[in-house]
Amino acid sequence: MPEVLEIESYRRLAERVVGARVLSGWADAYLARKLVSPEAWAVAVAGRRITGTSRRGKLLVLETDTVPLGVRFGMTGVLLVDGDAGLEGLFYGPHQFREEWVRGGLELDDGRRLVVHDPRRLARVEIDPDVDALGEDALTLTRAQFDRVLAVTRGDGPAIKARLLDQSRVAGVGNLLADEMLFRAGVDPRTPVGRLDEDQRRALFRAFTRTVASLGRRGGSHTGDHMVARVPEGRCPRDGAPMAVATIGGRTTYWCPVHQR
Repeated sequence: MPEVLEIESYRRLAERVVGARVLSGWADAYLARKLVSPEAWAVAVAGRRITGTSRRGKLLVLETDTVPLGVRFGMTGVLLVDGDAGLEGLFYGPHQFREEWVRGGLELDDGRRLVVHDPRRLARVEIDPDVDALGEDALTLTRAQFDRVLAVTRGDGPAIKARLLDQSRVAGVGNLLADEMLFRAGVDPRTPVGRLDEDQRRALFRAFTRTVASLGRRGGSHTGDHMVARVPEGRCPRDGAPMAVATIGGRTTYWCPVHQR
C-alpha cells in the first residue's frame, strides 16, 4: 500500500501542474465512491485552477481557486502526470501500466493529463476532504506529538502496531513502515501501548524519525531492512531467527521474536 513516503512523491509530481486550469475531469464509479455520483467530480473540477498542493499522511490535496480536491490511493493507487508515475516503476500492484486501470483524473488546459491508476479499485477522490480528521503527519512528527500518539486514557491500550496504524493518531504510517520502525526499535508489535517503558518509547521515536528519513532517501516504504524477511519461513536479517507472523491491527505483521521484545 502506498504510504506517506509514496504520497509525498505523488505530491511533488503534482507540483508540475500547479497553475494549470482544469478543462474537464472524470472518475469511474470506484474512484468516485465517496461522492454522490461520478458526475459530481466532473462538475466540481471543471474550470478550476490548481493553485498548489498539500498532503496529510496518505491524503493528497490539490488546492484550487475554489474548493480543495482530495485523492486517497488505497492499496495500489499511483498518480501519473503524462505517464510519469513519480516513482521508479509501479511498485504497488502488478508492476505494470494498463489503460483500463486508469480510474479517473483531470484534463488540463496546457494539454497535460493527471490520472489515478489503480488495479485494485480502492483509490478514492474527494471534494473538500476533512483533513482535520487525520492525526499529525508522520514526516514532521515531534517528540511531544509522538508522546500524545502513545497516550492511553484507560487500561493498557491497543497493541503498539495497531496504534501506529491509527490514522487519527498519526497520519501516513502504513503496514510496511510500522513493521520497519518496530523492527529497528526492537519492540514487539503486540506490546500494549501502556506497557511501553521510557527506554522503549525513546527507541521507538528514534526509529520512527530515522525510518521515514532513510527509507525516503532509498525510494519508498518497500525498501526497509526487514523486507527480505517478509516471506513465509523468512529469517531475521539481524540474527537469523525465524520471523514470527500474525495479524495485528488488521494487517499481516512480521517481527523477530529474538530482538523485538
